[in-house]
Amino acid sequence: MYKRILLAADGSEHSKRSAQHAIELALKFDSVVDLVYVVDGDTSKYDVLHHGNTIEREEARKKRVHPLDEMLEESGVSHNIHMLHGEPGPMIIDYSEELQSDLIVIGSRGLNSLQTMILGSVSHKVVKHAKCPVIVIK
Repeated sequence: MYKRILLAADGSEHSKRSAQHAIELALKFDSVVDLVYVVDGDTSKYDVLHHGNTIEREEARKKRVHPLDEMLEESGVSHNIHMLHGEPGPMIIDYSEELQSDLIVIGSRGLNSLQTMILGSVSHKVVKHAKCPVIVIK
């Protein structure tokens, strides 16, 4: 049923819970999980200010998704990690179509509470525009 699951993650507690659900589904359906982390403009600015060079920035980004990568590794689920740049909602949707994902698993809230209050949440945008089923984890 779900051969390819896109797990949208930002390192928040909600994304950790989302990873657990994605793992359970992947084990049940023998799926591949594509862990997607999108670096938006604010995150990019923060990284430039706090991490001097490109190598340090990339390491900081990998560190954000490392706990999720470990969860996937320990579960034995086949997975890939994708670091993308852009606006998270549209990037997740576009990439899910490119990968031909059967399901998107995403947390209901992420790290950016200001964006959630002003612009609407990433999960809301994904649910509204995705062409495949979406599971939102609280």
